[in-house]
Amino acid sequence: MRPVVLCFSGLDPSGGAGLQADIEAIGQAGAHAAIACTAITIQNSQQVFGFEACTASLVNSQAVAVLDDLPVAVIKSGMLGTTDNIAMLSQLFADEIIVKGTPFVLDPVLVANSGGSLGDEQTLVSAFKQLLPYATLITPNTHELRALSGEQDLHIGAQKLCAQGTHAVLVKTSHDFDSGDIEQYLYIKGEMVHKSILPRLKGEFHGSGCSLASFIAGRLAMGDALIEAVKAADSWITKTLRAADAPHPEDAKAQLIPNRFMRF
Repeated sequence: MRPVVLCFSGLDPSGGAGLQADIEAIGQAGAHAAIACTAITIQNSQQVFGFEACTASLVNSQAVAVLDDLPVAVIKSGMLGTTDNIAMLSQLFADEIIVKGTPFVLDPVLVANSGGSLGDEQTLVSAFKQLLPYATLITPNTHELRALSGEQDLHIGAQKLCAQGTHAVLVKTSHDFDSGDIEQYLYIKGEMVHKSILPRLKGEFHGSGCSLASFIAGRLAMGDALIEAVKAADSWITKTLRAADAPHPEDAKAQLIPNRFMRF
């Protein structure tokens, strides 16, 4: 069958982000998405109202059932929601329930693009450090990078995360709204190896970060090298955002939903 990406992510009822974004993006990359659901959120395309996390034992059971059955080529995590879930995923790596050397794309979700807490941020930041040594790639936005590294300078922050064990960091400046175009920097083992400049499109988007990280995971599963996977994801995400759906076209400030099924 197609290579499998096992995703740890939450349900977004609007379908803009979370596990639906994972499924659609990975499918568009050519791979198959399997999901271990970490939380049920109460949100729409514009706002998060609350969430209820799945227990670590339930998430673990979902993941083990998939790992025992499907040829998992890549792991991807998004919203984990609780320190127990972060520790559980770390233990799956430590115990080699997840085969040693399996690529792992870590999207360190702290706050939803639509606003609203997805867990106590400082507690999650501390817990995420358990996962850094297992991460092939971490894909923080600027807020997440600064929170995880404790550094304001993005380049120093990326180097610090590499020093703490992650193999590579993709720095995304999409949340720095004062800047012009979106710049992305890929650091591998502390050295910047690729820089891309993406157009800053009009509006804000719900689920763009989930989509980008998942498409990269899908391309890694399909055999791309990391730099090639990032380049492919840059091209793909730009097209999905240009074709995004507008739930509230009368409101210029309302968030748009990436059109991940657009025929390009």
